[in-house]
Amino acid sequence: MNKKKILENKMFLYLTEFFAGMSVMAVELGASRLLAPYFSSSQIVWTIIIGTIMIAMALGNIYGGRKADRDPDPGKLYTRVLIAAIWIAAIPVVGKYIILAISAVLIFTVNSNFLIIAAFAACMVVFVFPLFLLGTVTPSLAKYTTDSLDDNGRIIGTLGAFNTVGSIIGTFVPTFVTIPAVGTSITFLIFAGILLVLSIVYFVSPGDGNTSAQKPSDGGKKKIIAGILIFIICTVFGHSTSFAFWENNLTYEGESVYNYLQVKETDSTVILSTNVLFGVQSMLVKNGALTGMYYDYAMAAPYMAGIKEKEASGDDLKLLILGMGSGTYATQLSRYFDNINIEGVEIDDKITDLAHRYFELPEETKVTTYDGRAYLAAIDGQYDVIMVDAYQDITIPFQMSSKEFFTMVKEHLSPGGVMVVNMNMYNEGAGTEDDATINTYLADTISSVFENVITVKVPGATNRELFATDSGEFLKRLDKNTGMEENDALRAMMQRVQDTYTVYESTGHIMTDDKAPVELLGMRQIDSIIKNEVEFYRMIYNTKGIKGLLELL
Repeated sequence: MNKKKILENKMFLYLTEFFAGMSVMAVELGASRLLAPYFSSSQIVWTIIIGTIMIAMALGNIYGGRKADRDPDPGKLYTRVLIAAIWIAAIPVVGKYIILAISAVLIFTVNSNFLIIAAFAACMVVFVFPLFLLGTVTPSLAKYTTDSLDDNGRIIGTLGAFNTVGSIIGTFVPTFVTIPAVGTSITFLIFAGILLVLSIVYFVSPGDGNTSAQKPSDGGKKKIIAGILIFIICTVFGHSTSFAFWENNLTYEGESVYNYLQVKETDSTVILSTNVLFGVQSMLVKNGALTGMYYDYAMAAPYMAGIKEKEASGDDLKLLILGMGSGTYATQLSRYFDNINIEGVEIDDKITDLAHRYFELPEETKVTTYDGRAYLAAIDGQYDVIMVDAYQDITIPFQMSSKEFFTMVKEHLSPGGVMVVNMNMYNEGAGTEDDATINTYLADTISSVFENVITVKVPGATNRELFATDSGEFLKRLDKNTGMEENDALRAMMQRVQDTYTVYESTGHIMTDDKAPVELLGMRQIDSIIKNEVEFYRMIYNTKGIKGLLELL
């Protein structure tokens, strides 16, 4: 074994520990962003990511320690770091294809817990191996840096400190710098490049004075050349930020601190989605017509709060939207009502930018970049209508689904005020009294706070609108104000709400700040929806196989 001079003062080994720790955390955060457009960013997905990465690191620690004892050659360690760098660089190139391939296989073979199994399988295939290799770094470096028992505690402690500091930086830099600035794909490439440089520096460094060891060995040269070439290829083909690689006509695709963002435009609509596989978060109908989606049904809330009566008396209706998104609801209300003051709260300021850029959100509409619940806690104002539209696909913030939250909403409603909640992932027939759905829990929780709760099903969608108030006159006001509406389409929509609403009867499933199992309930619900959606294709697959399925598609 040829000893490298660069290892003599141990600083290079400490730097290796530092950058390895940094890269592990960066890959973990990158994993969450790579999976989120396909599986959401719920706590369950985070649990899967953290769990699989810890498995990889633990196995790497065991293997690295045994390998260092049996073959204490630093060159073997830096070869593993080089391989990890190449693998991480390849993730932007092939990662999304692997995720979709795994999803395509499992969707026809798994009957329950699809998202959990698919996310776990994707993590195991894409992320476990490189992090297993990086897990070998710490025990190997402990072997190489410890000269005697006299200073092993100090040296091991220093290694741990470098790893921890690197992990801290690797946590903050992707979240606040690289992912918002250049995207997830380039973030992977940046940290892969750091590991690659670390390996190259080791292999090109001179030996300990032996003339034959002053230059890299042939094996070292081959590793360097191969690593650089593969990294360049990955850089060329993996720099794209596109998660929906099959789409050719996207108006916008990008990322923010919180979301994957996709804007698609047709001749008649503009659509915002934060998930590649399912879900439409916002829609703009260019000609000003009703959307045909849940926003239309939610417009009953101003009528329940007496907007037409206020108009006749010269008063304005105050409305707050928690989860403004790209402003579909606000824009639609502004188009149909002149006597309405709208405020919005949206945690993702990049979505607000898209709202002004693509979705015709009026510039005068006040939008605060904040968490919805924190905003309510910080203000004293009251509103005639509060719209809660913060539930995004499977990602339901628990702090905005509890009894305490809805109590806070109630405190900010004017006398006779109405809360309207968009409940998505509604699946007809899913859940029983013993197997309640997320929407059952939400509606029951709201019923524990408000005296009157009704729901309206949105045809052809997985949405259900819920209206809650303490006023006993809200349905009479809906009828009276609908009769005062001059717009035929809007009057017909309000009549449909009156004809189809259901008075909600609670079953006693109440969520609190202490106990709100929204992730498990949401995962169960999306499984049910996916199962129903693919049943037809599964039948074709079972009877005619892959060939029949391809012919159908």
